[in-house]
Amino acid sequence: MFNSVAIPIGRWARLCLLALFALGAGGCATVVYPPAPQSAASPDYRYVVGPGDTVNIVVWRNPELSTSVPVRPDGRLATPLVEDLQALGKDPATLARDIEKELAKFIRDPVVTVIVTGFVGPYSEQIRVIGEAAKPQALPYRQKMTLLDVMIAVGGITDFADGNRASILRTSDGNKQYAVRIRDLIKRGDVSANVEMKPGDVLIIPQSWF
Repeated sequence: MFNSVAIPIGRWARLCLLALFALGAGGCATVVYPPAPQSAASPDYRYVVGPGDTVNIVVWRNPELSTSVPVRPDGRLATPLVEDLQALGKDPATLARDIEKELAKFIRDPVVTVIVTGFVGPYSEQIRVIGEAAKPQALPYRQKMTLLDVMIAVGGITDFADGNRASILRTSDGNKQYAVRIRDLIKRGDVSANVEMKPGDVLIIPQSWF
């Protein structure tokens, strides 16, 4: 048999709270990420075509070959005289040159311009917002997109969010994580908390424990 040890109820409650804190919020609080750099956009960024995008293909002096087509879920598209062409992962200029190569089999010296509309982009370029956002979702990246732009798009944070413990998982930096202060930004209007996003960023908004 074991000897019982009497512990006052008040002390017992405090011990339980401390244990929960150590297992939950305390474990998370021990992880400290460096602050996200305010400038992150690359000046040479070029939009990359992805499934779901719509591309307008203009063939100079050949209106019968000019068309507007969607990029299929497999990342390919079909145009007049070009039945199956990979579009995923190419910028519009590169895609235009590839279409010219295919059309050159049928017409002389084709000149093609590709204009992207209905932007979606490949999954690898999208900004994903998870956790305690009002509307968690994936957003197409835009040059110079900031944290504030992202928060406006997702409708802010929930009442249960710990906005100042949020972080950005930056896939382009080898999955490094950076701390961001969402609550300071959108609740207090602290513009110093606004930072630029990069293609492929994942914004993680944790739940508050208190």
